[in-house]
Amino acid sequence: MTPESDTLPRAILSAYENKCCVTGIDIEALLVASHIKPWAESDKTEKLNPQNGLCLNALHDRAFDRGLIAITGDYTVVVSSRVSHSTSDAARKLLLGYDGQKIKLPSRFLPRPDFLSWHRDNIFIRE
Repeated sequence: MTPESDTLPRAILSAYENKCCVTGIDIEALLVASHIKPWAESDKTEKLNPQNGLCLNALHDRAFDRGLIAITGDYTVVVSSRVSHSTSDAARKLLLGYDGQKIKLPSRFLPRPDFLSWHRDNIFIRE
């Protein structure tokens, strides 16, 4: 890791006051500085742009990366209809329970709408 890429996750977590922007979970061991537009799809500038990051807990980070949740341009959580097909009460509570809720916005590095749009268009599962 470069010094820049090492400090980026700390800056993102700090901007969100070390709380998941979806759930408010504040257990640092469970928090991830998640890329909105994935690392593999980003150019060097996008990879290191703190506005391409969200502070998520491990479950919601995985759900975001796999397209089960997304964030709209007005910072509202949307949950894929694929989740509603689950018979699991936990899936309904932990994922569907946040559908339509606004995320907690960071004190700095507001997520860029173009990154959020890219994620919705390329990763989010709409079926």
